[in-house]
Amino acid sequence: MEPFFRQVEKKTGVQFEEILALANAIQHADFSNEKQVRKIVRKVGKLANRPVDSTLEDKIVKSIMQDGQSLDLNKIEKMMR
Repeated sequence: MEPFFRQVEKKTGVQFEEILALANAIQHADFSNEKQVRKIVRKVGKLANRPVDSTLEDKIVKSIMQDGQSLDLNKIEKMMR
């Protein structure tokens, strides 16, 4: 594994394989499919070690689905604060 990825793992505490799995899920997700969007939101919350209650999850999912075919992780991060 490259030093960059080791640094990411150290800094985030998240295994690189999990990050790759999330990136793959995001890349192939249908953002008009609410179930897929919810699954990704939960996964991001879990990886970020941030609890996502149902109200916050609803807001994030609604925001992502309104935006259409894109996912702005920065926007999700801000909503989780």
